[in-house]
Amino acid sequence: MARQQFDVLIVGGGLNGAALACALARGPHSVALLEARPPAPPGEAWDSRVYAYSPGNVDWLRGLGGWDESVRTQAVQQMRIHGDAGGRLTFDALDAGLPELAWIGENNRVQASLWRAARAAANVRLVAARAEAVSWHDQGRHSLHLQDGDTLSARLLVAADGADSWLRAQAGIGIRAEDYRHVGVVANFATEKPHRGIARQWFRADGVLAWLPLPGRHMSMVWSTPPAHAEALKALSGEALAETVAAAGGHALGQLQCITPAAGFPLVRRRAEQWVRPGLVLLGDAAHTVHPLAGQGVNLGFRDSRLLAEMLAGGGDPGEIGRLTAYAARRMEDVAGMQFTTGGLKKLFARPDTLSQTLRNWGMNLVGDCDPLNQALTRHAIL
Repeated sequence: MARQQFDVLIVGGGLNGAALACALARGPHSVALLEARPPAPPGEAWDSRVYAYSPGNVDWLRGLGGWDESVRTQAVQQMRIHGDAGGRLTFDALDAGLPELAWIGENNRVQASLWRAARAAANVRLVAARAEAVSWHDQGRHSLHLQDGDTLSARLLVAADGADSWLRAQAGIGIRAEDYRHVGVVANFATEKPHRGIARQWFRADGVLAWLPLPGRHMSMVWSTPPAHAEALKALSGEALAETVAAAGGHALGQLQCITPAAGFPLVRRRAEQWVRPGLVLLGDAAHTVHPLAGQGVNLGFRDSRLLAEMLAGGGDPGEIGRLTAYAARRMEDVAGMQFTTGGLKKLFARPDTLSQTLRNWGMNLVGDCDPLNQALTRHAIL
């Protein structure tokens, strides 16, 4: 049984954990990235997990070496949003003086690129193992006991192990959760017509439908919808699902062909009751989740990683509570604002009464017609 010591130990090698490891690679700390299931090299098949990445985060990832030529991405030039009673709202990169609004890419390829960058870093150790217990406050360090008998200790443990975080549970940190009573159904399609870099979103009586452009004549669908409708969508054959999705979007891209099976995940707003303790910080989905209608969940997590890496760059004890408390305070405003906005929009468009329907569609048209407000919202979203 071996015992190894590090300054920072990141639990969870998904996008946020791997990005943080890469960001710390040039710093003064020794880093370990613990992941029970390291990513396999991606094949040519499309990954059903597709995210919208803000230009600010993409620039940061490129600087880390974690956004290489293997990442299949599509720039979003325009976002067209349709209300449920005539509301229209368009965000346009050209109008805002921007090269793009966002980038759309697959989870597995971005993760694999980040892992290659982390593997090349001299001060980062990748550990393919599963933790089974934690010892807290062991001479200024926390220790993880692995199933293979080894022990890893660090001055700072980072919980980057997702919404159902094992490390958060081991710390006894609770969460405040609101079940949106919706399921996010995802699938990818080949399209008859070119998408021209346009993302589309419809607020409908049965939920929120989004089409995200992928490279070539391909697109990814996210349909946030009640559980019964989600189960009905997942039960459809590929051909029937393609026709249903095409019809729901007014055949904007012509006929569709399903290229990945439909999958679903429950949508829940979560916020951990504590984000930091001495020697412990929660990152990304382990600390917070939001409704996907704005496509900002992964971007909030990357902004967590960016700020934490920035605050640790000066050296010193990475687990010192004063610095971690300052980090949490700076991140909470961003997260709370996004949770309020996405949750509020979901509730607003769920109200069936005529007054609510009129007001929400009027508001969409108002924002669309007010260029300064439209451009201000666009510039905030690219960070």
